[in-house]
Amino acid sequence: MFGGKHINVTAVRRKNQEITFLEVPRSDKSLVKKLRKIPLLRGIVSIIDSSAKGSKHLNYSLESFTEDETEPEERAKQLEKEQKKDEGWSLGMIFGVAVMGILSFLAGKVIFTLVPVFVEDFLFGRAFDNYILHNLVEGGIKLLLLLVYLWGISQTPVIKRLFQYHGAEHKVISAFEAGEELTPANVQKYSRLHYRCGSSFMMLTIVLGVIIYSLVPWDNLYERVLQRIVLIPFVIGISFEVLKGTNAVKDIPGLKYLGYPGLWLQLLTTKEPNDAQVEVSIASFNRMRELDAAIEAGNYTEATVSGSILDPAKG
Repeated sequence: MFGGKHINVTAVRRKNQEITFLEVPRSDKSLVKKLRKIPLLRGIVSIIDSSAKGSKHLNYSLESFTEDETEPEERAKQLEKEQKKDEGWSLGMIFGVAVMGILSFLAGKVIFTLVPVFVEDFLFGRAFDNYILHNLVEGGIKLLLLLVYLWGISQTPVIKRLFQYHGAEHKVISAFEAGEELTPANVQKYSRLHYRCGSSFMMLTIVLGVIIYSLVPWDNLYERVLQRIVLIPFVIGISFEVLKGTNAVKDIPGLKYLGYPGLWLQLLTTKEPNDAQVEVSIASFNRMRELDAAIEAGNYTEATVSGSILDPAKG
C-alpha cells in the first residue's frame, strides 16, 4: 500500500496474475484536518486514522485472496448476495472494519504497555526501591517482548509474505527518491530499510516511554498501572513529534544516527522481496502517482478509480 497526497492505493496480484487495486481518496473531515495541525494531538490522530484506513486495505487483500480460493459456483452465489445489499449496509460494514482496526490498535497498545509492568513487578518488585531503575528494567522487558513477538510472527508464512511486501515498498520509495526508473531490476538494488517507517515509531515509544514515566514517581503497582494508562496518549504524541524531528535532520552529519534504532528494528519488520512482489509494489506506487496527478489537474472522477471493493468516493 502507498499513501499519496490525495489518495491511498493498495495493489494485489490475483491468482490469474492480474494486478487489481483498491483506491481510497484521503478525504479527512474538517475536524481531523484541524487536529492534524496541533502538536502532540496530531500524532494520536494520525495513528488512529492509519489504523482505521489500514484495516480497510488489509481487508481488501484478504477478500481478494478468499475470492480467488472460492469455487466459481460459490463465488457467483456470493456476488448475488452482495448485489442485494443496500448502500447503508455496505457503509455500515466499512465503518465496522474501521472501528475494529482502531480498537485492535488501542487494545494492543494497552496490553503491550501493561504486560511489562506486571512482569517487572513480579520479577524485581522487591529487588530494589528506585522507581527509575524499575522503569529502565520495564523498558528492557518491553523491548525484549517486542523483538520476540516480531521475530515469532515473522516465521509464519502469511506475515513473512507481508513483511516482504513491506520491504518492497521501501525499495520502491528509495529507488524513486534516487531518480531511478522503476523496474524490478533497478528497485532490487536498494535496501529494504528506509528512514521514514512506522517501525521507528515503535522503538521511540519504548525509549521515550522510559524517560516520560521516570518524570512521574509512583509508590505502588496500582499507581504505576494507572500512570501508564493515563500517559499512553502523551507518549504517542511525543514519539510522533520526535519521529518527525529525526526525519527532518537525517541529512545533517552526525544526527542521522538518531534514526538508526528504527532501522535496526526494520531488520525484523521487513524481508527481502522477490521480483514478483516488487512488481506489485511498483504498480501500486505508479497508480498512486497517476491518481494524485489526476486529482491535482482536476481530472479526477469516481470513474477514475477502478477495482475497489469499498466505495472509493466515501473511503
